[in-house]
Amino acid sequence: MANAFIPYGAYWSTPFAKWQGALANLNSIRLAASVGRKFLEDKHIPREIIDLGILGITNPQPGSFYGLPWLTGMLGLENVPGPTVQQACATSARALQMAAAEVAQGSAACALVVCADRMSNGPVVYYPDASAPGGNGLTEKWTLDNFARDPYAGNAMIDTAENASARLGIGSAELNEVTLTRYAQYQAALADDRAFQRRYMVEVPLSDSSFRKQTGLLAADQGIFPTTAEGLAGLKPVKPNGTHSFGTQTHPADGNAGAIVTTRERAREIGADPAIEIELLGVGQARVEKGYMPLAPVPAAQVALARAGLSIKDIDAVKTHNPFAANDLAFARATGFPLDRMNNYGCSLIWGHPQGPTGLRATIELIEELVLRGGGVGLFTGCAAGDSGMALVLRVAAARSEGGAGVSRPDTRN
Repeated sequence: MANAFIPYGAYWSTPFAKWQGALANLNSIRLAASVGRKFLEDKHIPREIIDLGILGITNPQPGSFYGLPWLTGMLGLENVPGPTVQQACATSARALQMAAAEVAQGSAACALVVCADRMSNGPVVYYPDASAPGGNGLTEKWTLDNFARDPYAGNAMIDTAENASARLGIGSAELNEVTLTRYAQYQAALADDRAFQRRYMVEVPLSDSSFRKQTGLLAADQGIFPTTAEGLAGLKPVKPNGTHSFGTQTHPADGNAGAIVTTRERAREIGADPAIEIELLGVGQARVEKGYMPLAPVPAAQVALARAGLSIKDIDAVKTHNPFAANDLAFARATGFPLDRMNNYGCSLIWGHPQGPTGLRATIELIEELVLRGGGVGLFTGCAAGDSGMALVLRVAAARSEGGAGVSRPDTRN
């Protein structure tokens, strides 16, 4: 993946809003176009340099048939083509991999990756079947029915978490400890008036569904659950005789995120600080036996590390998409990476899971953590539907200068 870079600061994430919250009635492609247009203007990124767009979206909405061309048209990038990608929770990692491959092989010089989703108000799809009794078709609740049953494995997503807990001997008390740690890490991102989040997070003007009348502003994550040891201990497992409660799994959310992927030379030209270099080093994917989704991030990470010519000992920071607390316990046990050093400043277990943009926000936070450290190598990995996972490895080279980015290091003990 030589010569694929993300310009420093050429990325964004909106706050994530809880299910049926502030973004529930807004078409996520139109919302991403509104946010992305302002982002390109504020960052002074010339539209004419962008020659590829990639849209990641997993939940159908009105107009999403047109996908990327509709998005780029609304962004003022009328001549920019590209695909629309859907790979469940791995959508962001796949979109970044595709952009990096296009840039590395020279078929694109500057790609804009946008991942946008709305878990709220998920579509109810009707599949006609004239050959069925009475000509009745099949109705599918796109989100809820697929959470409840994998058509191949035959289990619900929560079942995969319980299967992983049973195999690894994980109990509810240990899962509660993971959630408490992740909640404390998220609080660090809120310190000093959300100083960490302000490095990448953009405000979202709220409007009616027509996008004609502004009704408010979403400036920070909505729907974060206050978390205490006593509160977690009082929650019952979702499944009888299970280990995971609603406190030790993520919640559905809405939002979007975006990033530029380009060459080293172009990254230096348009990045906020040319002394900070962000290089994509390797991507990996894996699939484990059916019914064990939380275990998939480990082999995916191992593939990504091998392709980057690295080992887990070379990694300075880890971010995971962890819809279940068992995910992080599985990763720490398999790799030896300290559990309390993963997911500094937050993760999807706490700030929610809109699917498409989840991994991109995590990758952006990974970059900013490494910049604060003065540089280093980071790993993002996460599971996805179908007992699969994807991972990516990146390197941040950040010059240390008085008063500049990379001067201070975060407290990584939380």
